[in-house]
Amino acid sequence: MENDALLKEVRAKAEKWLKGNYDEATKTEVKRMMESPDSSELIESFYRDLEFGTGGLRGIMGVGTNRMNIYTVGAATQGLSNYLNACFSDLQQISVVIGHDCRNNSRKFAEISASIFSANGIKVYLFEDLRPTPEVSFAIRHFGCQSGIILTASHNPKEYNGYKAYWNDGAQMVAPHDENVIMEVNKITDVTSIKFEGNPELIEIIGEEVDALYIEKVKALSLSPESIQRHKDMKIVFTPIHGTAVKIVPRALRECGFTNIIDVPEQYVVSGDFPTVYSPNPEEPAALDMAIQRAKATDAELVMATDPDSDRMGIAIKNDEGEWILVNGNQTALIFIYYLIRRWKETGKLKGREYVVKTIVTTEIIKEIAEKNGVECFDCFTGFKWIAAVIRENESIKDYIGGGEESYGFLPETFVRDKDAVSSCTLMAEIAAWAKDNGMTLYQLLKQIYLEYGYGKEKGISVVRKGKSGAEEIAQIMTDFRNNPPKELAGSAIRIIKDYKTLKQKNVATGEITDLDMPATSNVLQYFTEDGTKISVRPSGTEPKIKFYIEVRGEMKTTDDYEKADAAANVKIEAARASLKV
Repeated sequence: MENDALLKEVRAKAEKWLKGNYDEATKTEVKRMMESPDSSELIESFYRDLEFGTGGLRGIMGVGTNRMNIYTVGAATQGLSNYLNACFSDLQQISVVIGHDCRNNSRKFAEISASIFSANGIKVYLFEDLRPTPEVSFAIRHFGCQSGIILTASHNPKEYNGYKAYWNDGAQMVAPHDENVIMEVNKITDVTSIKFEGNPELIEIIGEEVDALYIEKVKALSLSPESIQRHKDMKIVFTPIHGTAVKIVPRALRECGFTNIIDVPEQYVVSGDFPTVYSPNPEEPAALDMAIQRAKATDAELVMATDPDSDRMGIAIKNDEGEWILVNGNQTALIFIYYLIRRWKETGKLKGREYVVKTIVTTEIIKEIAEKNGVECFDCFTGFKWIAAVIRENESIKDYIGGGEESYGFLPETFVRDKDAVSSCTLMAEIAAWAKDNGMTLYQLLKQIYLEYGYGKEKGISVVRKGKSGAEEIAQIMTDFRNNPPKELAGSAIRIIKDYKTLKQKNVATGEITDLDMPATSNVLQYFTEDGTKISVRPSGTEPKIKFYIEVRGEMKTTDDYEKADAAANVKIEAARASLKV
């Protein structure tokens, strides 16, 4: 009966699209789904409205209320326009920046959004072609805009597209604006209330002039220009994985002084079909395969890859045997934080008011590096909008050094307020040159960091559950963990439980419950064991997944102990995984 009721509800929603003010191609597709003997596609397309969440929209492209199309994008843009006009009614001219990535329909969605904003009296700075997410954030700040959007689904598979919304500081929105925009978007229930007919006079095309300003800012971040000069011919393989960094990262590297940038020709082809990879995600080992093969063929020293919208960066380096290995997001963040703090210290920039930021699921070693060097470390929720919020709160009070998250995102500056793979690529190349100056490879530098601050290893596990039934299963998994928490993990007793949904921390041994000081609630559970293991569990906010983050600790007395510590950590991780039954 439940399925019959759902199908009846879905058909009623689809009928509105057949009779409403929608284009003929859309109506033809709706009719095809309604006439199909298999109703699963119709249900998945209409069983809910694609939610405009606190990060915007993300979903599979297609026809229906639960899909990315010109009408769901249009409703989002109309709702945002209404909110901007209400918030900034005192301004003579409200303005926004619009960017897009390489995905299919991204340009189309960007142009439609530009028309809707302009129809609502809002000036639009529209990038001429695809651009990285961080450059859109930069442009919002540069032009003094009140908001901005980028059409991107980041590293999701090719079927997806998305819509990320930003506020006037160039960061994704937080309270109260995120919830207020959601309310405005939810009010758009009739397609006729979307103003599709734009005002071309309010749309300005931007491009090279912004690129040049952005790259100048990136160049100014260098802490070891002399190291770059000495190793400027270091061989660096870079791949944009068909995305927006195709021109800007090689250009930035060259303008910073590196002269030997080696491309991966097949992946320099801009394409929303991502023809050379199953998933355009630098977190996935397979996504770097072609770049590593290119590095082997050219005897390169560093491999770097960016995702389609160029906010995440993955790297591969050589170990002591000359074999190429992948560096995970936690290790990348460790290298960045270690280098930045050390060079700030060596160049006299540390004055006692500096800080770094990490997300709660990112390695605890970052906190140890910071604290041992007199640098404050802030913990925040997953998502770079929370790192940006910490930057905003401390502006003119404290000095930001850098911030990152385990999912391959890092920000080494404040002229952007989202993770930035462009500046991260130039910084990582600089670190490789600096390490050479100090007689080390990046692999040896990583081992040195572990020796100085303690060894740790992390593993992320994603359990994918798609569709309506998957969402229900993920919700039940979180309920089960919340109601029946584990007593031990990998043989070590649970010491602390943190529930960020209730903002309560429980000391298991004493039963003491204390408050967690966070700016909002989040559906995340964390378990800390007596041996230093940390487990985090959270549903993804952008993908049909529930994520488990495992971090274990170990010992190293010399850098030669690295492989032994790594092997012991793998055993402990698998034991923790077995305890979690994932």
